[in-house]
Amino acid sequence: MGRTITPVRVKDVVIGDGAPTIVVPVTGRTPGTLREQIAAVAGRADVVEWRVDFFHTVDDVASVIAQAGALAEQLPGTPLLATCRTSNEGGEIAIGDEAYADLTVALAESGSVDLVDVEYRRDRAAVERIVAAAHARGVAVVASNHDFDATPPKDEIVARLRQMQDLGADICKIAVMPRSAGDVLTLLDATRTMHEDHADRPLITMSMGGLGVVSRIAGQVFGSAATFGMVGTASAPGQVDADELRSVLELIDRSR
Repeated sequence: MGRTITPVRVKDVVIGDGAPTIVVPVTGRTPGTLREQIAAVAGRADVVEWRVDFFHTVDDVASVIAQAGALAEQLPGTPLLATCRTSNEGGEIAIGDEAYADLTVALAESGSVDLVDVEYRRDRAAVERIVAAAHARGVAVVASNHDFDATPPKDEIVARLRQMQDLGADICKIAVMPRSAGDVLTLLDATRTMHEDHADRPLITMSMGGLGVVSRIAGQVFGSAATFGMVGTASAPGQVDADELRSVLELIDRSR
């Protein structure tokens, strides 16, 4: 039956209750490109993820905060997740722990974003500073981990998700790369075990690439509360068109 999960509410979106939440990333490098991407995504995403690491002036915190405000204005009613994905986990920017924390804290305190992504394996003090700052402003924290090389053993996946939960994240997220169908099953079984035996908050799990697409559309069955779709260009291997994804998710939800 699973444990009792406390859903996360961001604006009018509830993550962790009912059909999975669809998150759509935008990756524009300039304000103009971002405006075009947001216009295309509007009405097709439950949550929009801004991949800050793609932004052309990501090293200028003031410009990032200004752009966050512009995105929030263009997305009335739609929650905005700010993510600075670093090169350590497949992102576009190499950045030190202090600068990473400064940027993410500034986003959390900007009043323009509803959730921030935190790579939980970064410096512990930096992570704790981000979590505390976000919660002080009522911003939800998505703790994350990405393995683009392999799928860790089931027990390791569960251990990482439990560590994120212990850090105080509101949502715990892991994405792994499968090398076989068995790896996809490992990720799904780890999700089930975490959901049933340990979790008290929403999980987001996925197996990337073509092999892992089933995890993006059927994750709810195993305990994953959200999934990432695309409008236009994918930000990670295996993402599915958001409209097609919603149709499949609604079908699975009705059948349960």
